[in-house]
Amino acid sequence: MKKILVTNVLLSLIALSFVIEAFFPGINELFWLSRADLQKGDYWRLVTVALVHGNAMHLILNLYALYSLGTLIEYYFGSTKYFIILVVSLISGSSASLLMNNSNVISVGSSGMIFGLFGALALIESYAGVQWRSIFVIVGLNFMIGFLLGGVDWRSHLGGLIGGTLITTILKRAK
Repeated sequence: MKKILVTNVLLSLIALSFVIEAFFPGINELFWLSRADLQKGDYWRLVTVALVHGNAMHLILNLYALYSLGTLIEYYFGSTKYFIILVVSLISGSSASLLMNNSNVISVGSSGMIFGLFGALALIESYAGVQWRSIFVIVGLNFMIGFLLGGVDWRSHLGGLIGGTLITTILKRAK
């Protein structure tokens, strides 16, 4: 049985960063994503945005999704290819957020990366025992909730979904 190393490390890092935020208020400002910070040369924010979350519910939902999707995908592809899917999804989501949002928007969270995992899961649906239609419904509901409630960076979700789907298509062919 393959180990689920990357998912467990990432879950731990994201949870740890939330705990650190509780003891050092304002530290999340070093990791969030904004066009102004990127224009200053803070390119690490394309990745570190996944470590900071708006509140405990945001964190819990993202950790649950990462665990649920990540373990299946990491098991299917192995840790190296799974890591590539995560990074491409995350950077695609961050890039879409920067390109399509107003310049004053600040983004936090790992959902762009997680939406890339939804795209990956849709491509390995038969292995994972799910149907792409059910994934489509979940993704659609998440977009709808984002539009209805506001405060959700759907642009990051869309970028992550596209990036994750594209890189998974390439990696699946190489499997």
